Amino acid sequence: MSDGSNPWVSGPTMADNPEEQVTIAPVRVPPATGPVAPQRDVRAPDHVDQLPVMEQVRAADLWWVGAHGGAGESTLAHLVPEWRAAEGAWPRVTGQGEPARVVLVARTHVAGLKAAQTAATQWAAGLVPEVELLGLVLVADAPGRLPRPLRDLAQLVSGGVPRTWTVPWVEQWRLGHEVLLADAPRQVRHLVTELTALIRAGAPAGTANRKED
Repeated sequence: MSDGSNPWVSGPTMADNPEEQVTIAPVRVPPATGPVAPQRDVRAPDHVDQLPVMEQVRAADLWWVGAHGGAGESTLAHLVPEWRAAEGAWPRVTGQGEPARVVLVARTHVAGLKAAQTAATQWAAGLVPEVELLGLVLVADAPGRLPRPLRDLAQLVSGGVPRTWTVPWVEQWRLGHEVLLADAPRQVRHLVTELTALIRAGAPAGTANRKED
């Protein structure tokens, strides 16, 4: 883990087969655009709306946590073997001395965005100290541009998490096909690049500067 003094990092190779290898290009650690830690006076969501906390016996470099069913955490987990889906629950890793790195995942429809907001509020209220939230990934729920009301809601939700990434509609995922990182859309590859940088630099890295695309 870097001490953060040099934000330039290179990501790992993602496959054993040389023909499928993907080398993550150097990238600056993405800066935080929202709170990087729980805040005082945040009202916790109703218990029935909170994500559960699940004990995990295996550690992972990063955990995808779906804010609702069908968010896409399992799909994203196939991109990098060392990053695991947490099955819709905050992970508590047995015997791990530091918080588990987590990225929330939600779809961009109203129900998904509201579920992401609730999960982010649960974190912001300090109810899951066993996790370190890196940010939120919003996965497109349909092709094309989001309608204005959904864009506004997505922007509101994004203000409550450290960082937000968007993933476009991927038809192969809809059909149940696994997509190799090398063949994924640019936004997906960029997501993996930035998360790799955060992991290596020791997130949160709120003062680092983003490298422009």
